[in-house]
Amino acid sequence: MMPALAPLVIAATIAAAEPAPQVLHVSAPDVKARTAGGDPMLVKADGYKVMQGERVKTGEAEVHATDTDVFYVISGSALFVTGGTVVGGKETAPGETRGPSIEGGDARRLAAGDVLVIPAGTPHWFKSVEGRLEYFVVKVAR
Repeated sequence: MMPALAPLVIAATIAAAEPAPQVLHVSAPDVKARTAGGDPMLVKADGYKVMQGERVKTGEAEVHATDTDVFYVISGSALFVTGGTVVGGKETAPGETRGPSIEGGDARRLAAGDVLVIPAGTPHWFKSVEGRLEYFVVKVAR
C-alpha cells in the first residue's frame, strides 16, 4: 500500500466501524396510538426532535436559544405571533424562556397545510386558537 493512501484506508475503516444512522418510520396507526391519550408524539434523534401537538387554547410565549422550529399545520387554525418581546419572560430550562404573552411582533393566521420556520432565538406564541389545531413541529438544534 502506498503511504499516501494509508490515512484514507484508516478513515474508511473507522467510518465502517461506526453504526450507521437508522431510518425511522412512524406509521399512521402508531402516530394515532401515541397521541390517543392527548399526549404529544415525540421522536428524538441526534440534532432534532419531531413532535405532534394539538391545541384548543392559547399557550405560553416561548423562545428557544438553540432550536429552530419548523411547524406544519395538519388541521385547524390559529393566530400566531413571532418576534417582539416575551412579557415577563423567565428561563424555564437552559436556553428556554417562557412568559404569558408577546408584546409587539408579527401576527399571522395559520391554517391547514401551512409551514412556518421559526429561527432559534425568535419569540413565538399561539395567541388564539379557533377550535382544535393539530400540527407537527420539527425542532432542529444548531
